[in-house]
Amino acid sequence: MSWIRDLKNELVKLVELIEDSQLKKIVLDVLEKPELTYSNTSPVINLEESPAAPRKHHFFTGGLLLHTTSVVKIAIALSEIIGEVYGIRINRDLVIASALLHDIYKYYQYTRDDVYGGYKMREDWYLAHHYALVGELVMRKAPEKLIRVVSEIHGDTPFTTIEGLIVHLADSLDAKLGEILQNIVFNKIKDFESTCRLYKVVDKLITEKNPREIFLLLFEKPDEFREIVNKACSSISAETT
Repeated sequence: MSWIRDLKNELVKLVELIEDSQLKKIVLDVLEKPELTYSNTSPVINLEESPAAPRKHHFFTGGLLLHTTSVVKIAIALSEIIGEVYGIRINRDLVIASALLHDIYKYYQYTRDDVYGGYKMREDWYLAHHYALVGELVMRKAPEKLIRVVSEIHGDTPFTTIEGLIVHLADSLDAKLGEILQNIVFNKIKDFESTCRLYKVVDKLITEKNPREIFLLLFEKPDEFREIVNKACSSISAETT
C-alpha cells in the first residue's frame, strides 16, 4: 500500500506550508503521535488504514488520508478565491492546520467489517471524533484560535470564523465528490457482476492498487476495469471457501 505511505508523506509536506511555528508544531505532533492522551481506550485500526466514513464516502482502506489531503487542497484554493473575489482577509495557516486535523480522530470510531467488507462503527467507543479532537487540542495546549476553528468545521456550532466556514465547505465538497465517485464504481460493477460483495471488492482493489488507477481504468479503460474486478471477486470467493 505504497500510495497510502505517499499520502502520509504528502500531508507532512502540507504541514510545512504553515508559517506559524506554534500551529505547525501542534499539527505535526498530532500527525506523528495521533493517540488520544486523555483516554484509556485504544484504537483497533491505525490512522493510515482508516476510512473517512464507512458506507458513506471514502469508505475504503486509506480513505481518511485521501479525503484529508483533498480537503486541505480544496480549502487552500477556496481561501485564494474568497480572498481575491470578496477581499476577505483569511488566516491561511489556520485553514491548513484545521483542515489537516479536522477528521483525524475518526480512526478511533471504526473497526473492520469482516462480513460485508470495509469498515463499520465500533460499539465500544463513546466520543464523536470532532469532540475528541477539541479535547485533545486542549490537552496539548493548542492555541485557542485553532480550537475555535476546528470546533466550527462540522457545523455543530455557529460559524464565527471565515476559516471554519472555508474548511467546512471544503470538507462537504470532497465528501460529496467521494460519495458520487463511489456510486459510479458500484453501479459499473453491478453491470457485470452480481455475486461479489461490493464493499469487499472495491476495498480490495483500492488497497492493492490506488484510487487514481481505479478511476483511470473505470473512465478510460473499462475492459481492464472489468478484468481486475473479476479477478478480485474470484480471489475473494476463494478466500471464503
